[in-house]
Amino acid sequence: MKVNTPFAKARTTLHLAATALSCLIITLATHRATAQQATYCNPVDLDYTYMVVNSHKNISYRSGADPAVVGFRGAYYMFVTRSMGYWHSKDMTEWEFVDPEKWYFQGSNAPAAFNYKDSVLYVTGDPSGIMSLLYTDNPKKGDWKAVPAILWNLQDPAFFIDDDGRSFIFWGSSNVHPIRGYELDTRQRFIPKGETVEFFTLEEDKHGWERFGENHNHPTLDGYMEGAWLTKHKGTYYMQYAAPGTEWDTYADGVYTSDDPLGPYTYAPNNPISYKPGGFINGAGHGSTAEGPGGQYWHFGTMAISVNYKFERRVGQFPAFFDADGLMHVNTAYGDYPHYAPSDPDRQGAFTGWMLLSYNKPVTASSTRGDFAPPHVNDEDVQSVWVPEADDEAPWVEIDLGEKSTIRAVQVNYNDYESDIYGRQDSLYHQYVIEASLDGQTWRALVDKSDNYEDVPNDYTELSQPAEARMIRFRSLHVPTQNLAVSGLRIFGKGAGKTPAMVKGFGADRDRDRRNVTLSWNKVKGAQGYNVRWGIAEDKLYNAYLVYDKNDLELRSLNTDQEYYFTVEAFNENGVGKASKMIHTD
Repeated sequence: MKVNTPFAKARTTLHLAATALSCLIITLATHRATAQQATYCNPVDLDYTYMVVNSHKNISYRSGADPAVVGFRGAYYMFVTRSMGYWHSKDMTEWEFVDPEKWYFQGSNAPAAFNYKDSVLYVTGDPSGIMSLLYTDNPKKGDWKAVPAILWNLQDPAFFIDDDGRSFIFWGSSNVHPIRGYELDTRQRFIPKGETVEFFTLEEDKHGWERFGENHNHPTLDGYMEGAWLTKHKGTYYMQYAAPGTEWDTYADGVYTSDDPLGPYTYAPNNPISYKPGGFINGAGHGSTAEGPGGQYWHFGTMAISVNYKFERRVGQFPAFFDADGLMHVNTAYGDYPHYAPSDPDRQGAFTGWMLLSYNKPVTASSTRGDFAPPHVNDEDVQSVWVPEADDEAPWVEIDLGEKSTIRAVQVNYNDYESDIYGRQDSLYHQYVIEASLDGQTWRALVDKSDNYEDVPNDYTELSQPAEARMIRFRSLHVPTQNLAVSGLRIFGKGAGKTPAMVKGFGADRDRDRRNVTLSWNKVKGAQGYNVRWGIAEDKLYNAYLVYDKNDLELRSLNTDQEYYFTVEAFNENGVGKASKMIHTD
């Protein structure tokens, strides 16, 4: 994602000169990102494309959604809705944008991708729904060619070639129609072969998580079923699908299984399999599952921002598994905290245990515009934003962590407040310095991005060495947008105090409407929040919901014919406490 263009450098010459004096205080003690980061933090930091679909309304926003990730010849490729290109990675950790020689003008829409025996990479997903099947043996170059046949009236397609050479197309994006598919004639230009098969549709009266709206609580509209993706594992076909809607905190993926690509398919009892309704940024639906380094599976999904427009989105990455009973599941617990990356072969996918040091700590800033107040940078809400005054030439924001803490990583999340940018721009970059202090008087640079020429809208930096500090100050030097706007300045590490005690008084009241359960527990002294876990057996607590500053939760995502087990754990900046006694509901 380097953009070391002379034009980009020229734009910042005057600004860098003006800040040179302040930059002299940066010493050799500066902590920079490790040469190869061993951890990552959602949302994935890509140079997301600015959408043009609402340019006629002067609505400017970045978005990345519906990621289709596949391996090809020892590397990985990520195709994202309307991105005017795609991304390449050697390790599924660091991603570099590919500007292909030939591509869809607006980018693919809800793309499908498939690696056929490391010889050809296929992609489809034209925004019109009437599409060609593209192929290349050099995706890094992007000399795509089209199969001489058109696939008609397909939305959110999934393309799949089985081990025996049979090929299939699946699709669906509707609050009425089911996921459907048919076989393609591999020898005849992938034209349809056989009749269309209807696989399954939403059953909202049985599956609480398929209901539309924030917390599955829209009063009138039905949920959407979309985003088919087929994964074959040990002879079983896992047909994944998304519901109930991309703009909601509840956007998730479920799965049906079969012993044949054309079904019949059976609903998995632990659905939804990829679900993240709590925390800083929500959503884990409409994505793909890919085998990464060392054979570890990863699920990539869509996360919602929905501030400038309802389809303002980001990409999330979560470790995925198949248990001994063949149940597919995705670990989203603490899913927007640092985890070990695919580039770390021994620990990949594991939670680092680095906690949030900055949450709701005292904040001051150089200036504030209107209601876009400084506390919005650390309230763990991606939809709230700090914006300084327009004439603030040296904006900064400062957080008092309250005590000396060990800092391991930082994440800066920018927002597109009145950005007025459209399409794919090559000269975008962010520059800033994050400084640390023990006393608020003597400062040293913790992260130095003053010479950065990369576009990093969700910039995550793992420190090369842990740092001790109490005060953190972010100084913005350059943003590509008209206005600086920060939705999250997140400081990770460990505090010097005690982890919270075990949660007590945990209870569950399952409603007459068995899709819903109300959970409550006693507050734990010193807790920032709580992580609720649940599942279909004591050893299958595959779902999680993180909440801050509350000791109850209305969970509306259950399946009516399923029994469940629940537990909850308290956490704070010092770590995670012991889980409560487990509760079973019939």
